[in-house]
Amino acid sequence: MQPQSWPEPDPQVAAAIRAMYRGRREAPLPVQVRDRLGELFPDAAFADAFGQVGKPGWSPGCLALGTVLQKAANLTDRQAADEVRENLAWKYALGLSLEDPGFDHSVLSEFRSRVVAHGLEERVLELLLERLQTLDLVQAGGSQRTDSTHIVAAVRDLNRLELVGESVRAALNALAAACPEWVDQVLVVEDWSHRYADRIDNWRLPASKTKQNELALAYAADGYTLLQAVYAPTSAGWLRELPVVQTLRCVLVQNYTRTTDRAGRLRIRQRERTEGGGDGLPPAPARVASPYDTDTRWSAKRDLFWNGYKLHVSETCHPQADGDRPIRPNLITNVTTTCSALPDSKALDTIHQALRRRHLPGTTSTPAIPAPT
Repeated sequence: MQPQSWPEPDPQVAAAIRAMYRGRREAPLPVQVRDRLGELFPDAAFADAFGQVGKPGWSPGCLALGTVLQKAANLTDRQAADEVRENLAWKYALGLSLEDPGFDHSVLSEFRSRVVAHGLEERVLELLLERLQTLDLVQAGGSQRTDSTHIVAAVRDLNRLELVGESVRAALNALAAACPEWVDQVLVVEDWSHRYADRIDNWRLPASKTKQNELALAYAADGYTLLQAVYAPTSAGWLRELPVVQTLRCVLVQNYTRTTDRAGRLRIRQRERTEGGGDGLPPAPARVASPYDTDTRWSAKRDLFWNGYKLHVSETCHPQADGDRPIRPNLITNVTTTCSALPDSKALDTIHQALRRRHLPGTTSTPAIPAPT
């Protein structure tokens, strides 16, 4: 990448925008952003995520603005790419000519992946706040408020029975892909293929509690059999290091106990919720909820119950001036994503540190207001 200044809006596009929104008609958001904030996201701010040699690509600053506009309009990547190609307001904001064909929609996901891989997730918000500070729209001190809302994980919701069965299935599929010869030699592939060919939540579970318990113990037995084969001295050591194998091990430990009776027979028993200790389930913050996203957790807040994460949004809260118009607009100053089971008050220290890093310290509280969307 070779950082360059954004091109000025194309004269033809600018003339068309002025003609369409002459008079009292308010210009659309992309036009207002370009007119009021100018080159908001310079290319150099994203240089760490791009190489200095190779085929030139799209301006990361323009892609950042396109991503913001995409989110504001709630568009898919394909729809956002169409807006860049067809919408005059977007061409004006990005400094594109009428003939510019835009880019393929996959460029947006590639850009986001680079941003995440290089730890630049907050760069867009930081650049925006720096610009707003120069315009005296946001400043240190004053009151700020923080509230949280839910983020639903991009995985299917599984109950305890489905979780164990799907964890066995995920580990088996990963092993079959990584070392199919080992699977053929060690496991009874025909029986396991029949049981774990489809997702566990794709078929109807037994209705009776007795049958469900029997199936839960069958899944557990398969899981322990699989782990025993993986950890056998004759198996390659790298097989046990596969993430899905470690996830299966964790799921079994969290949901079952194994004991040996007086006759030397191994007994597998499901853990149950207990009060005051025992072999009950681990607390929610530690309990795995999906073999495909080991960080997602079940949580509840007010009337919400979800599997995913928690998003803490901080914003300024200025006093009202004449009527209902505030002295300054209320602006988002920080966004923090945490485990969904973390209490809101426990996230405040991290939020305060982020605000101090942005030179925006203030009095921050967690109010009892509806969660932002």
